Amino acid sequence: MVSLHPPSSPSAQSPHFPLLFPALHAIGDRRTRLLLQQSSTALPAVVWCGTASGAEGAAAWSAEQAERAAGAESAVPLLPEHWRGWFGRPGLSGHRLAGTGDDPRSGRDWAPAFTLDSARVEGAVLTMEAHDTVAELSLTTTVESLAGGPLRVRHALVNTGRAPYVVDSLDVVVPVPATAREGLDFTGRILHERTPQRRPLVDGLWLRESRRGKPGHDSATLNIVGTSGFGFASGEVWGAHVGWSGNQVYRTELREDVLTIGGGELLLPGEVALGQGERYETPWVYFAASDEGLDGLAEQFHTYVRSLPAHPASPRPVNFNVWEAVLFHHDTAELIELAELAAEVGAERYVLDDGWFHGRRADNAGLGDWWVDEAVFPDGLNPLVTRVRELGMQFGLWVEPEMISQDSDLCRRHPEWILSTGERVPLLERNQLVLDLSRPEAVEYLLGRIDALLTEYDISYVKWDHNRALLDAGSGRSAGGPAVHAQTLGYYTLLDELRRRHPHVEWESCSAGGARVDLEVLDRVQRVWASDMTDALARQPIQRWTGQLVPPEYLGAHVSAPYSMYTGRYVPLAFRAATAFFGHFGIEWDVREAGPQERDALKGWVELYKEHRTLLHTGRVVRADTGEGRPWMHGVVAPDATAALMACVQFDDGLNTTPPRMTIPGLLPDRQYRIRSIQPPTEVAVSRADRVPGLPEDGAVVSGAVLGRVGVTMPQLRPLQVVLLLAEVV
Repeated sequence: MVSLHPPSSPSAQSPHFPLLFPALHAIGDRRTRLLLQQSSTALPAVVWCGTASGAEGAAAWSAEQAERAAGAESAVPLLPEHWRGWFGRPGLSGHRLAGTGDDPRSGRDWAPAFTLDSARVEGAVLTMEAHDTVAELSLTTTVESLAGGPLRVRHALVNTGRAPYVVDSLDVVVPVPATAREGLDFTGRILHERTPQRRPLVDGLWLRESRRGKPGHDSATLNIVGTSGFGFASGEVWGAHVGWSGNQVYRTELREDVLTIGGGELLLPGEVALGQGERYETPWVYFAASDEGLDGLAEQFHTYVRSLPAHPASPRPVNFNVWEAVLFHHDTAELIELAELAAEVGAERYVLDDGWFHGRRADNAGLGDWWVDEAVFPDGLNPLVTRVRELGMQFGLWVEPEMISQDSDLCRRHPEWILSTGERVPLLERNQLVLDLSRPEAVEYLLGRIDALLTEYDISYVKWDHNRALLDAGSGRSAGGPAVHAQTLGYYTLLDELRRRHPHVEWESCSAGGARVDLEVLDRVQRVWASDMTDALARQPIQRWTGQLVPPEYLGAHVSAPYSMYTGRYVPLAFRAATAFFGHFGIEWDVREAGPQERDALKGWVELYKEHRTLLHTGRVVRADTGEGRPWMHGVVAPDATAALMACVQFDDGLNTTPPRMTIPGLLPDRQYRIRSIQPPTEVAVSRADRVPGLPEDGAVVSGAVLGRVGVTMPQLRPLQVVLLLAEVV
């Protein structure tokens, strides 16, 4: 909700808090709230960004205190300006190119001073207009309160002068209380995305940059600060997320007890030069605050994502992906055999991965030639698609539209369509280059080829990959000038038009795994591939931390072969399946190599997932803080708190000599719950490790208050075992 309090009614009462000083803009619902104080013609200062209770405390200041705060350096506007005494990283960094008339010098207008013209409220949106007559710039700042509690903010800059204005950076930041003492963000690499890194906050600028043309495997993903020792269920935390699928900046800055967080798009040199009347708009930057720790923060983002029009409305079907079974070896008879076995174990969607298109017998050819390879599929994909549909499964297809192979018909016809500086061919990565989507003709070519496939075949699902980073990403349209910004917009344009033409198709965002996971993508897709790592032991932390932003129903998670193709490690089936259970469940395993008992066990897990997926994909995610060597405990609590499904995950032999206890937060304290362990029938267990001990208190009826405070005794587990616990109101 958004409220704008006129200065003429100082005694008016808001649904959120009393008005105690004039021209106060209050933005946000009961979760995250922003208070803006207007005390002059300058941009409004942020008096508070945080939880609702904190905002009420801020609004309880006296008018005199509020006026002092608004005029102090500690009250930072949403666009920090150098002229106001801000000596940190500026919100806007830019300059004017050589002009005309009396002052032809370059480098002018580098320190604008904006004057507020208006602030208007429409529904849940506050829009502020400002200008700088001398610098010949106008600024629009939009703040929106979102479903679930987060806020999102963006700036738009217009050049009103005749000479071009170069935007070097335009960030969105908010000040947060200096009670935050620790920071958390993420890093990683391919096969190990979303690795948490935690640090004390000290004076200076903590800057995370992605220059890969996508967020990257080492993406910060969320920039989180919080009170000392914050955890999953405790502490005050503030989080920022940049909703942009290209180059990104995340920033945390502590300067003289003033703490700001935020970010924006990382612009390459000269990438945005505004002519007269031209506009640059930042990505949406999302902010949320919670006094219920990281789980409270995650709940806000999950609720927002679940409100999006693109959010999947149907139960998440069990995917069967053929990649790890066949790699590039495609044979119709073998693929049909896999489809029949997939249907036998309960799969509901069959996905043909890389290797189906013209000349694609290895990873060094074919990208760009998006038609079925007639040498491998002389009758096209029809025999395979028809059989898959006869088996009652949807059919899905893998594509990688933004990439091009040097060994392809497209590259031989249009070498000028390669992203490059114009002076050299970029270094190869994964034997591929990048197609220039700043060219409308390249976008039209891809649109025509993919549209033809989706029209010819009964395709319900597309896995859209983006394997390599952008390097030397210039465009021949601008003599080799940087084009990552335009490339990212080209990707959105292509995907949006395909979605418009084929509204029945679901889309998965894959980028050599989880290198393109952001809220702008989630506004368009129904699934993300969290990582190419399918070893369940390594997958557990990847899913745990990707889930800080992304709800479980989006997290593609597959049961792979007993011995991982990436690590060579043996992992029991029950552990592999229980890991995939808490995401969008799938299978990526050559089940022809599995014996009948293994397939029966897999089928049991598929049936268990189908039975509980509604709860898994609508509930509030809860995670327990556990010490080193202790089992991880996590799960979901139903929206109405009448049920919970939890996991106790033992990784190694542990440090515990006594059985651990699991608490379940968020249940109804005065209601009674029956607790029981759930797993497929033990008679189809394929190894000793798959036979998990039962709960000592299996079947007991316990109050929600006791489950939340005292918990349930877990059995003593061996390494790589998982207990699933279901609690239901009686």
